[in-house]
Amino acid sequence: MTAASGSRGGSSVSSVKRCVIVGATSGIGRALAQVFAEAGYEIGITGRRAELLASLAAELPTRCCTRCFDVCGDDAMAEMTELIAELGTVDVVVVNAGVGTPNRSLAWPPEQATIDTNVVGFAAMCNVAWHQFTKQGHGHLVGISSILALRGGPNCAYNASKAFASSYLAGLRSRSKKYKLGIDVTDIKPGFVDTALAKGTLFWVATPDKAARQIFAAVEAKRNHAYITRRWRLIAWLLKLMPDGLYNRIN
Repeated sequence: MTAASGSRGGSSVSSVKRCVIVGATSGIGRALAQVFAEAGYEIGITGRRAELLASLAAELPTRCCTRCFDVCGDDAMAEMTELIAELGTVDVVVVNAGVGTPNRSLAWPPEQATIDTNVVGFAAMCNVAWHQFTKQGHGHLVGISSILALRGGPNCAYNASKAFASSYLAGLRSRSKKYKLGIDVTDIKPGFVDTALAKGTLFWVATPDKAARQIFAAVEAKRNHAYITRRWRLIAWLLKLMPDGLYNRIN
């Protein structure tokens, strides 16, 4: 793994909020960094492509610290911990890193890559954030799952990995309430957003900026769950009620 770091801007004051976005080099993650920075947050960003991290950091109007790493890497948790330490503290952590590849043959390498990133990497980043929030006594964890978390589908590993993300977030929320930790947890379930993962889908596709602004609103409202865009709540309702026979025919 290649690691890089940097920061820009001056010293902060205690009233400034800080947000770390894991997986910020493109799509929703990049748009979220811009939206949070517009709102005055100091930003920490991670991703696998150093040049894209640097270009994003140069665009943001607030202090920005960067770390280049893969969430599946052996050094990922240490890099994430160091990024938070560089910021000084963190109020919101958004775990956005994720992959998904059509895999009609069910070949193992794409399945493993999806599981490694969307399950193991996701949980590792949540774990670092959780321990930081526990130490601070406050914090807000935001995980990006998917509308596809609601049911299994032909892209077996992808749907299952997003179901894991949603269930893991629900468990952390339950843990926070049980032990009165004061940690907020939000599960974001996007429908189709105009990113590489959408791969040309035309049905109800949102721009990354629109998705990011709705996610930001859900975070500010401390919602437990949010469908992005909001109209996908209807699709979620239909998916939950649809008989297996019909569901399997349309997939």
